[in-house]
Amino acid sequence: MKIHKLIRYLTLLILLPLLLPGCGFFKGLTGEIEEPPQVLIEEGMRDLKAERYEAAAETFQELIDRHPYSRYAVLAELKMADALYLRQDYIEAVEAYKNFETLHPKNEAIPYIIFQQGMCYHRRMRSLDRDQTPALKAIQTFNRLRQAYPENKYAALAEARLVEAQNLLAGHEFYVGEYYFKKKKYRAALGRFVNLIKSFPDTGYHGPAMAYIKVCREKIAAEEEATLKKK
Repeated sequence: MKIHKLIRYLTLLILLPLLLPGCGFFKGLTGEIEEPPQVLIEEGMRDLKAERYEAAAETFQELIDRHPYSRYAVLAELKMADALYLRQDYIEAVEAYKNFETLHPKNEAIPYIIFQQGMCYHRRMRSLDRDQTPALKAIQTFNRLRQAYPENKYAALAEARLVEAQNLLAGHEFYVGEYYFKKKKYRAALGRFVNLIKSFPDTGYHGPAMAYIKVCREKIAAEEEATLKKK
């Protein structure tokens, strides 16, 4: 009698996880229940809406890892990048957006994906006396979006951000040009101001830069004349 009870007990333990509704399927004998992709995407979206960005990113990543061929996997890739962006992890986010573009180049969300890449760089822009690599990459990315999808709404949204990045980069060139001018390195200063005029003609630095160009050329000419007299 005891043997029969033991057999029934063991059988129940084995079958119980399979009989529980809505709990996914039983993984091995560890007792771990794997959530189906629909449950994971819904959980991630709830966390995203509630601004629990770290939890959302982890959930979307879990869906991608465990259900890479699910119909929800592509959405999870996009939303994971969004969660990283909203968490202000711009370096990780831009890589996630780039990976999405590489894996799904024909996806209808690509204009948005490129715009978000530009925004990741835009958010990392610093004052004009700092390294301007993010501003330069923002300009390149927004221009790529405008060229590839000129009629898309995200190309229009990129316009204002593009102007901001261009103004910052122009300001940086002007700042460096003034630095060289004050150090009496007139050739270096001239190069900066000329580049500013050529690269960013529509910014507010055009007039001041032209004035500096005139003075730099005069200073260079005077230096050359002084050198000739010494010979």
